[in-house]
Amino acid sequence: MTTPTATGSTWDFAAIGTSWTIDTAEPLSTLARGAVSGLVEQFDRDWSRFRDDSPVTALAQGRAASVPAPVDADAMLSLYDELDRATAGAVNPLVGDALARLGYDARLSLAPSGEPERSPSWRETVSLREGRLSVTAPSTIDVGALGKGRLVDLVLAVVRAHVDGDVVVDASGDLAACGTPLRVGLEHPYDPRLAIGVVTVTDGALCASAINRRAWGDGLHHVLDARTGAPVRAFAATWALADTAMRADALATALFFDGGPELAASWKAHWVRMRTDGRVEWSPGFPGEVFS
Repeated sequence: MTTPTATGSTWDFAAIGTSWTIDTAEPLSTLARGAVSGLVEQFDRDWSRFRDDSPVTALAQGRAASVPAPVDADAMLSLYDELDRATAGAVNPLVGDALARLGYDARLSLAPSGEPERSPSWRETVSLREGRLSVTAPSTIDVGALGKGRLVDLVLAVVRAHVDGDVVVDASGDLAACGTPLRVGLEHPYDPRLAIGVVTVTDGALCASAINRRAWGDGLHHVLDARTGAPVRAFAATWALADTAMRADALATALFFDGGPELAASWKAHWVRMRTDGRVEWSPGFPGEVFS
């Protein structure tokens, strides 16, 4: 996804394994930047399966069967429930062990340790009660289907509390904007110099996902079907336009599977997706242009 640079002030930084850009109409104060940095650090400490000090790592390694629930647990797991039902189980927050088995592990070995395996039923394994996040057996929770979008929304809220005017928060493919409409190119998954279309984001969010990002080995990438543990093959890239980045991020994942378009319609959200053979599909009334 290619984004034009907004006028005003730009802050670039790296966090949660990716590059971020925050464009504002006026420079962010040291206080505002500190608030953003603190928020991002806390979210990473709460949810990263790559950190030894995170609660999800403790649950995965069996060092704990229950931990204090991070503040975002209810919002994200509730949305996972919708994703699970819409995609008939293809999207599952316990896909972390399947990713690790294929080499996308805490050490980023990128070396598969076995054949793909189906993820366990997360409803039977994970519970959220009385402020505790618990598992019935050691399991790796991975919120990658919507977590970055959730963090984009949280960062946007912090920034807007400190500045007036236009704001764009772009986390390498997941962005939220408020103020002046932002025209964004939809990057071709096989050639980043090209765009397959454009869309204008107005007080909303646009998130993208593609199999060429976080890819390794022979046909291995981060978008897995939890029912098989294997990387998806039918679609190469997706884009979703929604009211929040968390919903757009969730849809960008769901659109790799049957049921994704129906979920988007129920949320009154728009989308584009490209098949691995190059064919492109998009939602009725898509508020942008898809190039022929």
